[in-house]
Amino acid sequence: MQFVRYTTRGSPAWGIRRNEGIIPLAGLREEITYQQLTDSGFLRVVKDAADAAAGQAIPVSKANLLAPVPRPGKIICVGLNYYDHAEEQDEEIPEQPLLFGKSGTAVTNPGDPIIHPAELDEVDFEVELGVVIGQTAKDVSTADARDYIAGYTAINDVSGRDAQFDDGQFFRGKSYDTFAPMGPTLVPDDRLDPDDLDVVCRLNGKTMQSSNTEEFIFGVEEVVSYISGITTLRPGDVISTGTPGGVGIFRDPPELLEPGDSVDVEIEDIGTLTNPVVAERD
Repeated sequence: MQFVRYTTRGSPAWGIRRNEGIIPLAGLREEITYQQLTDSGFLRVVKDAADAAAGQAIPVSKANLLAPVPRPGKIICVGLNYYDHAEEQDEEIPEQPLLFGKSGTAVTNPGDPIIHPAELDEVDFEVELGVVIGQTAKDVSTADARDYIAGYTAINDVSGRDAQFDDGQFFRGKSYDTFAPMGPTLVPDDRLDPDDLDVVCRLNGKTMQSSNTEEFIFGVEEVVSYISGITTLRPGDVISTGTPGGVGIFRDPPELLEPGDSVDVEIEDIGTLTNPVVAERD
């Protein structure tokens, strides 16, 4: 079951995507919240409602898809979390998750442009599995961690490498507006295995990254548990779980994002998130 936020001409709404259609969920008696998505009973109600309203589906092509979490309370990213990414950087395997932050205002919608800042020369792509928190989590165990997850989405962790390397830390290079495309769907936790998903990134149709989350150094349960021991996670917070090998900056020669490019990040059972790249206007 793939949840989508979308708009046609009115206010943003929730729907269920099936194939190339979106079934509106406007008739539900309960508001859809990230907390509700952790409730198996609520998900059964949604499925029944979607089945009953299947004839009202609208074509995806007639809707504008929106980021499933437009204003995350916080975005916490995990660095160096794929074995193949560590290998391409010739880095030692970390003993615990390496964390950094990304501004929530970097989030942008499927199909909307990634703005290439004029001050940056090295803007990179990173396909990542996004974990959306559904229940307040503090000091949770790995065994219980998935009880606190609303679902999963795709994130392109766009990165300004020259800012990142010049600063010696990540926040500025990761947080420019539009540097966190997210979507196209949000899939509840019980509908997939987050530690066994194919992940792919394509630049202008050319495959740049291709891996599987089984390459995780720290799985989703470990990451959620670890972060919750540091800071309280709240509904609508997002964890970006790291990227596999193949990023542009470590290619020889580097292959980075330029205005006029189109970048796809695709995650199995979640879908393909596509964004054009445009130059910053004066």
